[in-house]
Amino acid sequence: MVKVGTLYFYTGKMGAGKSTHSLNLSKEKNAVHISEDEWLSVLYPDQIINFEDYLMFASRMKPLFFQHIQKILTTGTDVVLDFPANTYQQREWFKQLIDNVKAEHQLIYIDADDEVCLEHIKHRRIEQPEREKFDNEAMFYHVSQYFEAPQPHEGFTVLIIQVN
Repeated sequence: MVKVGTLYFYTGKMGAGKSTHSLNLSKEKNAVHISEDEWLSVLYPDQIINFEDYLMFASRMKPLFFQHIQKILTTGTDVVLDFPANTYQQREWFKQLIDNVKAEHQLIYIDADDEVCLEHIKHRRIEQPEREKFDNEAMFYHVSQYFEAPQPHEGFTVLIIQVN
């Protein structure tokens, strides 16, 4: 019987450092790295104008990725997902995915102060000017109002990383 891979995924406010950490972790674990932002930018170039567009296009990809990620995990390969698990509802998708293949998991909560997140966003805008329309202070506060830290009753194995 093949060992099922481990799923690593992230929660934390915009700009906390989830994407950077996910890239580093995938190298460390020799795991498949899947980034929602990368896929969205390739599949829907110049079509995501606002937050509602993001939600619509991201939801279109989820069924495909659900099956794809399960197939990867069942080969015994670890997967690092750079997809948001920032609300209880979003985390339910991950819970189903994990439960369906009985995968081990780790929800990595990057807990950063707003000031740290805004500083990261500022640097990201400089490094990637094409992200300026989304990576800004107004979008940070808009998205942050929906953030829900993971709670024990959700049943995840959580690693908390404090960023100050």
